[in-house]
Amino acid sequence: MAVSSDYDEPGDAALPAPRAPLSAQTWKEIAHLLSNMPMDLIGFTYVSVWIYCGVPLSVTVVGLPILALGLLGCRQFGKLERARARALLGVRVDEPSPIRHRTHGGFFPWLWTSLKDPVGWRHALYSFIRVPWGVMTFSVALVSLLVAWPVLPWLARGLTHADRAMVRGLLSPSDELERRIAELESDRVTVTDTASADLRRIERDLHDGAQARLVALAMGLGLAKEKLTEDPEAAAKMVDEAHGEVKLALQELRDLARGIHPAILTDRGLGPALSALAARCTVPVNVSADLPQRPAPAIEGIAYFTVSELLQNISKHSGARTAAVEVWRSGDRLLMRIEDNGRGGATTEGGSGLAGLADRLGSVDGLLLVDSPVGGPTAVTAELPWRDRDRTEG
Repeated sequence: MAVSSDYDEPGDAALPAPRAPLSAQTWKEIAHLLSNMPMDLIGFTYVSVWIYCGVPLSVTVVGLPILALGLLGCRQFGKLERARARALLGVRVDEPSPIRHRTHGGFFPWLWTSLKDPVGWRHALYSFIRVPWGVMTFSVALVSLLVAWPVLPWLARGLTHADRAMVRGLLSPSDELERRIAELESDRVTVTDTASADLRRIERDLHDGAQARLVALAMGLGLAKEKLTEDPEAAAKMVDEAHGEVKLALQELRDLARGIHPAILTDRGLGPALSALAARCTVPVNVSADLPQRPAPAIEGIAYFTVSELLQNISKHSGARTAAVEVWRSGDRLLMRIEDNGRGGATTEGGSGLAGLADRLGSVDGLLLVDSPVGGPTAVTAELPWRDRDRTEG
C-alpha cells in the first residue's frame, strides 16, 4: 500500500520539503539575514534625515521639493532591496510602474504628482520600520552561526519567511485600483488642459477671423449708408465689397464649425468624413475605412481629429508625396494607421505635437505608436477603445 507524505508535493507551503543542512540556499538565506542590519541602518538613516530636513522646511518653497526628491530616493532604495531579495531569497516581485508625470505643465504639477506617489511612501515605511528586525535577525544569525549552527538552517528559513512577507507586502507594485486611480487623475488633468486649449483656439479664431471681418463689414456698410445719397455709385461699390466680406465671414464660420464637429461626421460617419478630410490635404491621401458599424460619437470624434492632426503634420512637415489612412476595428479596439513617404524623423519626445496627441489618446485609454526613422517612411498607429454607438445612445 502506497503511503502518502506531506513532503511529496513541492508546492506545499505548509510544510516545505526538507533540505540538506547548510545547503546553497541556506547560505543565501544566512547571507540575507547578516546583511539585514547594515542595509536597514542605511535605509533608516536615509529616511530619518530626509524626514527631519523635509518636514520642517515644508512650510517654505525648499521643503516640498526635498520631500519629492526623497520619495524618488526611496523608490531607488526599494529597487535595491527587491534585487537583494531576488538574489538571496528567490522572491521575484515585479517592479512598480513609474510615476506618470504630465508631459506639459511645468514644475508644480511634477511636484504634486511626486508627493502623491504611494509607491515611494510605502518604500519609505519599509525602510523606517526595519531597523529592530534587522538588528534582531543579524544577531540571531551570527550567534547561531558561531554556537548553534545545527539549528541554523531552520532558523534561517523561518526568519527569511518574514523577510519575504515584508518584501511582498511593502515593495510590490501598487494594486490595480491604486494604479488606476493615479492614471485617472493624470488623465483628468490632460482632458481638462486639452479642452481649455480648444476653447482658447476657438476664441482666437473667432476674434481674429469672423469677428474681425464682421466689424469691417459693419464699418463698410456704415460708410455706404452715408454715401448712398451723395454718391450712389460709390455706395453700390461698397455694398458689393461688403457682400464679398459676408461670403468670406460665412466660410470662416463654416470652417470653424467643421473644426468643432463636422456635419459630415455626424450625418455619414467616420469613413466619409475622413475622405472629405483627405480631399482638403495638400498631399494626395488614399483612405480605406473598414467599419461595418459606427462607434460611439465620442470615439468617432476623437478618431476624426486624430487623423486630422496627423494629416496636418504630413502637410506641414513631412515633405511627402503621398499618404494613406487605414481605419478598421479589431476586437474591442478601433485602429488607425496613417503612413507617408516623407523624410521621417517624427517623435513623441521633446514636447512635440505628437506628444500632446499621445497624451490626449492616453486620457481615454488609447495609444499612439510612431515608427519614423530618419529618411522615412513614417507610420503612425493610433488605437482607441471601441464603444458601441447604440449602447451609448440608449
